Parts: sequence; structure tokens; C-alpha cells
Amino acid sequence: MALEPRFHRVAALHRRFVNREGPREIFAEELGKVGHGPRVLNVVGVGGIGKSRLLREFERHVRGTWLVAALDLQIPAHRQQEDALAVLRMQFGEQGVRFDRFDIAYAVLWQRLHPHLGLTRAGLPFVEHSEVLTEILDSVAGVPVFATALGLLKLMDRGVDARKRRRHLRTDETLSQLDQLPGANLVDAVTYLFAEDLRVSHKDRPYLITVDAYEALGRPEADVWLRDLVAQLDHGLVVIASREPLPWRQYDSDWDEVICGLPLEGLPMQARMELLTDGGVTDPQLREVIAKASVGVPFYLHLAVDSEGKGRVVSQDEIMQRFLDHVDQDERRYLDLLSTARTFDFELFKQLAQAFHLPASRLAWERLVAYSFVYPAVDERFQLHQLMANVLRVRLSPAITSDAHQVLHRLWNERARDNNAPDALREAVYHGLRAGTLSSDQLLEYADRITACGGSQGMAGLVADLSDYLADYECDDALEQTARCLAAESAVLLGDAEKIKSLTPSGSWSLTTMAGARLAVAAGHGRRIAGETSEALNIYTSVWEGRQGPERHPAGLWSADLHMAQGRFGTASRLAEELTAACPADLHAVRGDIARLMHLAARFSYDFGQADLYLREAETYYRQADTIVGAALIATNRAELLAWTDPFAAVNLAQSAVEANLDLGALHEVGKAYTALGQAHLAIGRHNDANRALEQACQALEKAGYRSGRARAELIRAALNARLDRVDDAVASVNWAVNELLVVEVYPTLLMAAAYLLDVIGGIDAKVSRAAEEARTRIEALDSLEILEARMKHHVRGLLV
Repeated sequence: MALEPRFHRVAALHRRFVNREGPREIFAEELGKVGHGPRVLNVVGVGGIGKSRLLREFERHVRGTWLVAALDLQIPAHRQQEDALAVLRMQFGEQGVRFDRFDIAYAVLWQRLHPHLGLTRAGLPFVEHSEVLTEILDSVAGVPVFATALGLLKLMDRGVDARKRRRHLRTDETLSQLDQLPGANLVDAVTYLFAEDLRVSHKDRPYLITVDAYEALGRPEADVWLRDLVAQLDHGLVVIASREPLPWRQYDSDWDEVICGLPLEGLPMQARMELLTDGGVTDPQLREVIAKASVGVPFYLHLAVDSEGKGRVVSQDEIMQRFLDHVDQDERRYLDLLSTARTFDFELFKQLAQAFHLPASRLAWERLVAYSFVYPAVDERFQLHQLMANVLRVRLSPAITSDAHQVLHRLWNERARDNNAPDALREAVYHGLRAGTLSSDQLLEYADRITACGGSQGMAGLVADLSDYLADYECDDALEQTARCLAAESAVLLGDAEKIKSLTPSGSWSLTTMAGARLAVAAGHGRRIAGETSEALNIYTSVWEGRQGPERHPAGLWSADLHMAQGRFGTASRLAEELTAACPADLHAVRGDIARLMHLAARFSYDFGQADLYLREAETYYRQADTIVGAALIATNRAELLAWTDPFAAVNLAQSAVEANLDLGALHEVGKAYTALGQAHLAIGRHNDANRALEQACQALEKAGYRSGRARAELIRAALNARLDRVDDAVASVNWAVNELLVVEVYPTLLMAAAYLLDVIGGIDAKVSRAAEEARTRIEALDSLEILEARMKHHVRGLLV
């Protein structure tokens, strides 16, 4: 029997016998319920029963009249929330659905996860298919774009036509709030906007989404994102194929009203016999034996057809074995080797075969992919049916399995070198782990490469792969610590303090390894974000003093920053000098951060001349690093400095700093720039302008949750109230600001300034006085406390007269 005709004939036979009327009637009934809330059809059956083929049949049935999209959770990338949404967006987009709000929100999430990168066409998977993002990128003509909601919406105003078309986006309440959302809530908002755009864009055209291989999600908690998405898809039908009924009812009884179960049973005996007859199994006795042994599972019946009905069998295992005995030796070896790959294409097949000294012709390849158990996957690759892959893997010896993974590790590495694609790097890690060739440090290097090339979703996938590997294999503590390190670093990008802390309980890391040191740094970030300043400083210090290597740099920088914020300017200065000496000369951004830190130390010491020198140094480094974020930080700090030394110049610069930081979505910097603007207006005597600027500062800082910055703004407001002879209001403002600064344990020189302000206006307060006295005992001045205090009093008096 010729191979290609056999393949198409088998497919036709499957449609004839597997597409039973019962499932089709239930499917039609569920289609009729669409439009009144979420609907889920759960196709349940053992592996090989025909769930995947039934899903494809459902898709064919409605395609053309319904919108149709599919996820296959056997494909690793489809198991991650952001990737899955991008896949669905691409498929629906090709059918005319517009996702303007989702595209903007997804870009904002991508930017949150990649703060070091600008938005480009290569960065997001669907930019070329997004009209709104394409217009934005075209409007800036190659200038780097940072994807914040406010920034993207502003860029849409550049063209008159776009401004008219996109008016609804600029006034959208959800989009306007994206920049203020913490990471986990931002992910939820992206999912919400996907469902909303899908609903609004095609109100009169329902949709079908199929989700295959639910069990590939593995861990019970791994389906949270899928449940969240499905609950919001209220104008379509979601068909989910799984080996066991969906367990969602245990989370919420309301799923009882949403989920309709569709159990698949084996084919009836008559259908089995007819399928085998039409497939070429001519011996009646053999047909009956195979039909009984298959238990009606189409996978095994197809194998019998694939092997042309030769041999005698009494069980499913023997059907499988008979098929493997039927194929020639080289073909069997090909299948054995390919069972180690999650997906494969002709080039991978060819190079894997050649590595094991097997012929690798195009004809051999076409014979393989024609089998009923070989399915299309992403990017023109293929995958084996799970049942076949599982049987084939156990046939390989541990040594051959390891060798095959080693070859695939090398091949995926070569692909990653060519294009640095996150999915190629992820596959290289998958095979490297199973080949036993990846150390903890090498795994971290792969993770850093994925992050550097914009692969946040690849990072999430890598973390999931590593978790699966740890569940399946006995591993040493170093690998377990590496897995927690990568998960914690991903949580840092989203600012999820609770998740970071759950991954980093005290004492759960070892500074003897790079992974342990990086895990400790992530633990410090979690405490710092949660406002646990002293504990964060202790962790950073332990890494700085206990490690050698690049992981020291962030620990040293944050240690110096927290020492500076708590008034230990001498310690911060010594750390900055040590960090500069340890930092490679070409790390311009880090050197800029160090110089800017010293600028802040000088500024909070009221030594504005020295502060200016450090700020110029930081600006030079940031310019060499070509960082837009660094330039915006400099603009804010320059405005804050000039508010003390040249308030007229500060006004224009503060307004520019506000704009620059709005483009970046850096609300805390926006608030600081408005505070500088308010202080500049106050120094000039423009009291109404000062009040308006401070109102805007307080709004931005409260949205950002930046308590110390909000306290600084309130101190400037106290000075404004003092200028206007509103002494009681000034005292109230000082008291509020001091309470905040005491809670967050920062800026003791501001506590001194607050007490002096009250002394000048005669608003004595015992608590403020005690706080200032205690602050004096904690300050390590760069020159002397007396000189620092003299400078502070001079400049505060300048604000009050």
C-alpha cells in the first residue's frame, strides 16, 4: 500500500467511524447554549481514544461561520498564560478580530517583565499583526519605545487620523490604570482585556476555542490561568480534552452549571471490524482478535492499519509491539530517538539520525510523518502521540537516552546561537538537564540569555520545565535552589513581594553557590518591596560580604542605597567606592547608578555643589549606556537639585521630567518631579502654582505606593503652609510626614529638617523633636554632623522666607 494514499485513507476512515452521532449531537446542543455566559464542553477519555481528532472535527464543523482558535497543551509554550493568550490572539486576529486594548496591555506587561529593553517589532510575537502597535512604532521612526500605558496612549496622538480612530482607547478606564497595577493584577487585566476585545469586536459572531491535552499542565495549581480565562469567555464555547473530568468543581460549585461532560467510549465492535477491513486487514480471524484487543481505542486500531494487519495480538501492548515489529529496523530506531524530543522537524531528524549513524533521507522522513500518531506542532514541527512516545522511551537504554538528549541539546544550542530565540534556549535547557550536562551555574546563564533577548514567557516556561524535572528525577539541593532562584527573580520583575517571600523563607539559601547568592538577592528585594528595610539590608550585606562575582553588584548597590536612605552616608560612600572598584569598566549603567547614589547622599546632606558633580558623572555614564530610563532619572534628580539652587531653571526642567517619566510609566518619579516643581514655585513665591503641583505630586505618589516620597512632598506642603501663615496646617503636615518616615525607617536628615521647620514657625511638637534627636544619633555625615546641620538650616530657612 502506497504511504501517502494510506495516510489519507486512514484519516477518512477515522472520520467515518470515530465521528459518532452522540458526541456531535452533544456538541450541537452546547453550541446552542452559547451567548448566555461561559460554556465548557469537557471531552474525557483515555489516551488514544480519539479526543484530539474529535476536537479537530468540531473545529471543521463550525469553521467559516464561527471564529475558531486552538491551544495544544502538549506544546510547551502553550502552557504559559502570556504565551497562550498570544497564540489565541494571533489565530483570532487572522480572522478579523481587533485586539487594540489587549495589544496595548500585553505590551505593558511585556515591558514590565523586560525593563531593560525597548519595545520593537522583534520583541512581541504579534506586533506586525497589530494595527495599533504598528502605528505607534511607525510614528517614532526607530526611536526606542518603552511600553507603558500612558506612554503608548500619548504616542497615538501623533497622527491626526490615528487620534480620531483611537479616541476610545485614550478614554478607556482599564488602560488608564494599567501602569499603577502591581504585577499579578496586571496579568489579570491582560486576560480581562483579551476576553473583552474578543467579545466587543465580533458581537454577532460566536467563537469556539479548543484546548487539547489538559493533563499536560501537570501540577494542580498550573491551570489557574486557564480557569480565569475560561470564566471570562461568555460569548463562545470552550472545548477541553482531558483524560479525567476537569476538577474545577472543587474550587467553585458554579462550574457545575458551566461544564458539560462528554465521555468518549471505545468504538463498537462493528465499527472496529469495518475500520480494520477498510484499512487493509483482510484476515477475518485476525480482525476479530485485533478488534477485541484494542478495546475500541482508535489509536491502537490505527496502529494495526499502519502495520497492515500482520501478526497475532491479544492486548493493546501487543498491538503496539506488533506495529514496532512491522516497521523496518532503521524506522524503528528513528522513532526511538525522536521519542526523546518534544517537537522535531526535518533538520532535527536528519542531524539526530546522522549522529547515530543512521541514513536520513527525505523519503524516510516522509514515511515517519505520515503515520497516524505523528501530529503537527508549532513552527512547522511535529510531535509524537503521547502514548507512542511513552512506549518508545522505555525501549531506550539510559545510555542511549542520555546520548540522544546530548545531541538534541547541542542542536538546539546551535539554533539558539543563530537567532537567540527563547524557545530554542528553552529546548536546549530541557535536553541539557536530561543529558545530565547542565550545572546550576550554566542553567542560570541560559536564564539570563532568555531574559536578555526578551523572553519573559520563555523564562516562565523554563521555570515550569525545571519544576517538572525536579518532580520526575532525584536532584541535588543546588538544582532545587536554582529553581527557586529563577522563580523568585521572575516574581521580582512583577513586584510580587508575597510570592518572593514564600519562595525565600529566612535561611533557605546558601551563599556558597551563585544560585544561592542570587536567591538571597531576590529575598532582599522581596523584603525591600514589602517595606522591611532592615531585614532587606541585612540580606544584601550578607551577599556583598560573603560572595565574589557579579551577583555581588546588585547586593552592593542596594546595600549602599539603603545605607544612604537611612543616613549612613559614610558607609554608603565606602560601599560605593568598593563597588566601583569591583565593577567592570564597561558596565556603564551600574556605574551610573553608583554615581547617582552618591548624588543622593550629597543632596540629603544638603551639599548641593558635590551633589551636582556626582549627578554630572551619573549622566555621563547613562549616556554611554544609552539608557532612556537613566536619562529620565537624571531629569528628575536635576529638577530636585535645582529646586534648591535655581528654582527658575527648575520649573521648566521639572515639567520636562514629568513628561519623560510619564512616558516610562514611572509614577514614583512623576511624583518626585511634581514635588520639585512645587518646591520651585514655592521658592519663587508662586503659591497657587506650588499648591497645584503638590496636589499632583501627592496623587502620583499615593498611586505608586511610594510612602517616603509622599512624606517628602508633605514636608514641602508644610513649608507652603508656613509661608501662608497657616501654622496649624503646617504642624499637621510635619506630623504626618514624620510618622510616615518613621514607619519606613528612612531619611533621618528629613526628620531633622522637619523639627527645624517647626522651630522656625514656633510650632513645637515633642514627638517630632524626639524623632529628630534620635535621627542625629544615626547619621554618618560625609564631613561632620554640625556642618551638615548648618547647611540644612540655611536651605530650609530659604524656603520659609
